[in-house]
Amino acid sequence: MIDLIDMTLVQLEYVVAVDTYRSFVLAAEKCFVTQPTLSMQIQKLEDTLGVKIFDRSKQPVHPTEIGIDIIAQARILLAESEKINEIVNDRKKEIAGELRVGIIPTIAPYILPQISQTFIEKYPQVKLAVWEQTTENIIQQLKLGMLDCGILSTPLHETGLIELPVFYENFVAYTSKNSKLSKKKTIASEDLDLEEIWVLNEGHCMREQVLNICQRRKSTQGFKHFEYNTGSIETLKRMVDRNNGATILPELALADLSDKQLEKVRHFRSPEPAREVSIVIPRNFLKRRMIEALKAEILEFVPKRMRGRKKKEVVEIK
Repeated sequence: MIDLIDMTLVQLEYVVAVDTYRSFVLAAEKCFVTQPTLSMQIQKLEDTLGVKIFDRSKQPVHPTEIGIDIIAQARILLAESEKINEIVNDRKKEIAGELRVGIIPTIAPYILPQISQTFIEKYPQVKLAVWEQTTENIIQQLKLGMLDCGILSTPLHETGLIELPVFYENFVAYTSKNSKLSKKKTIASEDLDLEEIWVLNEGHCMREQVLNICQRRKSTQGFKHFEYNTGSIETLKRMVDRNNGATILPELALADLSDKQLEKVRHFRSPEPAREVSIVIPRNFLKRRMIEALKAEILEFVPKRMRGRKKKEVVEIK
């Protein structure tokens, strides 16, 4: 029988780190230990269990078949161990620790600069670590326990994740002078044509939402700009400013527009197409008080009209 006393949480942390980064060197760096120390502790754990957790002959390093199951259980044990600190902090009414947040690029520029400094000032015992990534990557890292929460466009319909809606942001059209849309005071989705709409490239959920809005039109032809590849909303605005056509923007992006640029904005008729923005967490999530504080900070920033979905039509991602 294996003596579980010999299996330490530190060893499990090292194992999970190697699985996460697929490198002993990078895992040691992230765990703030030397690579020989990390390797020795993992070797000691393998000796205790009598199995190999990693296949070191492969680059990048991969877990063995039994190693996959051991690592999955290690993630559960580490998550459960963190609950002890959470119980203590909750009793002390403290908001402290590290909060690892993933956020998509079409939300980050309009939220993070506004809330990060005030959040840090309010909660000086919290380390806010933020990664800007695609929805797919954030979902994967939430399920692996690499992130505590994600700020994403929803609904996602992902098993194992909980969505906490925070606000509902309208979409608007941003048009060039020669666009047919610029001649209208307000527009409907039926007025859009992909032939003149600049969209984000593959991998961005907002691309799917824009295509869903555009394809409500009974017939669409051309796709002249469909293959243009960019992951930046700012680039899309510049393409409209310097070229022809139009694009779709989230409402919070309007705050950075000049008066001249605001003249190019056209709002949709009610019910306006909108995206639901949520904090997404694993089903067995930790750091409840920190996540609630983050949600409150976002709500304090967004206009009150965005807090409900009245007169809005949430656009599906898929």
